[in-house]
Amino acid sequence: MTIPSRTGEMARRLVAQPRRFVVVESVVLTLLIGLLDVATGAELSFSIFYLLPITLVAWSMERPWALGNAVMASITWLAADQLSGSVYSNPLLPYWNASIRLGYFVLFAVLFGRLRQTLERERTLSRNDPLTGLYNRRAFEELATRDVERASRYGRPISIAFIDLDHFKETNDQFGHDAGDALLRQVALTLVASLRSTDVVARMGGDEYAIVMPETVEDHARIALEKTRAVLAQRMTEHGWPVTFSIGVVSTTGEAASLPALLAAADRLMYEAKRAGRDRMVVAQYATMRGD
Repeated sequence: MTIPSRTGEMARRLVAQPRRFVVVESVVLTLLIGLLDVATGAELSFSIFYLLPITLVAWSMERPWALGNAVMASITWLAADQLSGSVYSNPLLPYWNASIRLGYFVLFAVLFGRLRQTLERERTLSRNDPLTGLYNRRAFEELATRDVERASRYGRPISIAFIDLDHFKETNDQFGHDAGDALLRQVALTLVASLRSTDVVARMGGDEYAIVMPETVEDHARIALEKTRAVLAQRMTEHGWPVTFSIGVVSTTGEAASLPALLAAADRLMYEAKRAGRDRMVVAQYATMRGD
């Protein structure tokens, strides 16, 4: 492991702590810096080090907490300045300096907090479909690859489903793109609500969705997805959308299978469902398909 990766891991662990720990650590760190400021006397300035606890809070918590820490850091600096014996030509100068530092600390807390929000937003956009909120293809492949490799390594069952919406284009043309977007969001909400929290659901693009179901044998996948398809059909009827669902499901247990191979198999089964008349589901074992 390289030094940068170790540093990044330490930073992630630090900010992942419970809030009360972050607050206590920031207060203790601010006070320790203040004590060090007093101990080194007036000739050495430690102002920049007060940014450490401010950074910790701004990265881990909401803005009011970061602003509160900025105020505490300014007051601590002022107290340290007074205790270290600093001499000024005007008694108001230390308060002026403290005000300037407060403005600097507040500005840093706000900007650093915005940086965190921007990075979080970019991370979300890089992994989630902006329309439905589901995982996108990139995130799905990352998570699904992990599940497939674990199933293969430990001989555990896993099922992968590929879903395509029948007549979506016609529905989109008839009701408009806003209705089409609402339909896609409704499908996403229904899939998430109908399936387990351990199942990975993603929008692969257009009107196609994929699902990875860890620890799920063929029969259990069939039952769960038939129930899901029934709920989807009910939602379409409620909204007056003439859309049905063609689903291909491939299952395997402990075989040396890659995610691309399993996805391709599920895709083939989905097209079999379409050729058989749409609005149906085709399920098969991966071993059987490999033997074709």
